[in-house]
Amino acid sequence: MGSEHGLTTEQLMAVVVDGPIDPQFFDDRQMSALRYADAMTSADVDDAMFADVREHFDDEAIVELTGVIAWENSSARFNRALRVPSQNLWDGPTEA
Repeated sequence: MGSEHGLTTEQLMAVVVDGPIDPQFFDDRQMSALRYADAMTSADVDDAMFADVREHFDDEAIVELTGVIAWENSSARFNRALRVPSQNLWDGPTEA
């Protein structure tokens, strides 16, 4: 799905590996969204984080971004609790 929206293989791989996301593949707006997603997923969105998001997104975009992140988190928790295995929708980059 990400590649259909213009993300490069390097960007996709940078977010699926364990550890911190390598910012060299993303602009400031993209990094803000990724940090926001991480905060929503594993901690809490503090005032500084929300201020950063507001620098890069308008109110409508923040609501949409928050909704997508919340939906993905909910879906992941639901599947994990019910032991729903991966559907293997993406195996990583393919050789050309």
